[in-house]
Amino acid sequence: MYIVKTPNLLQPIVSDLLWSVHTFEREVFLTFDDGPTPEITERTLDLLSKYNAKATFFCLGKNVGAHPDIFQRIIKEGHTIGNHTHDHLNGRKTSHFAYLRNIAKAEKTFHSAYFRPPYGKITRAQIASLKSKYRIVMWDIITGDFDPKISSSKVVKNVVDNVQPGSIIVFHDSIKAAPRMLPALEIVLPILSERGYKCSALPALEHE
Repeated sequence: MYIVKTPNLLQPIVSDLLWSVHTFEREVFLTFDDGPTPEITERTLDLLSKYNAKATFFCLGKNVGAHPDIFQRIIKEGHTIGNHTHDHLNGRKTSHFAYLRNIAKAEKTFHSAYFRPPYGKITRAQIASLKSKYRIVMWDIITGDFDPKISSSKVVKNVVDNVQPGSIIVFHDSIKAAPRMLPALEIVLPILSERGYKCSALPALEHE
């Protein structure tokens, strides 16, 4: 079960987390979780380049270790990166210290001051332990590209019907999501451009 559009009432309640970006510009923030994944991340980067779009990639430490060349391409092409744990752990199903150790394991592979919890599942205690070191990033819109029960056209609709300035939008550059994500991204990017939106990466933080 997931909610495509994060309710506005939820965001102030969990104010330690970044749900959207306050901006006066017509600007949105694309994010991609779970990579880097051979072919899929590379095709994603090709599409972003085609439409002059930037994004933030929340990477798994194990995938960065396995595919450092793709990871370096992400950085070289001007995108930003975030920690997504080493092994895609669910914070609510993992002991406190095992979760923190897994994030630290990813940190040994690459460094970022951004963190996104897999599945969006994280405990209050984990937030308290992480927030001094990381900006914990959630989302305004989750595309549903990981859901095999929906079509790529539904993924497009989830984005274009809910987008607004400052939206943080979640896609996944994973094997599971690719059949929906890649066709949807190729449609979403020109639509956003036609609507006057700039697709940006979350800015590098000063302590990175």
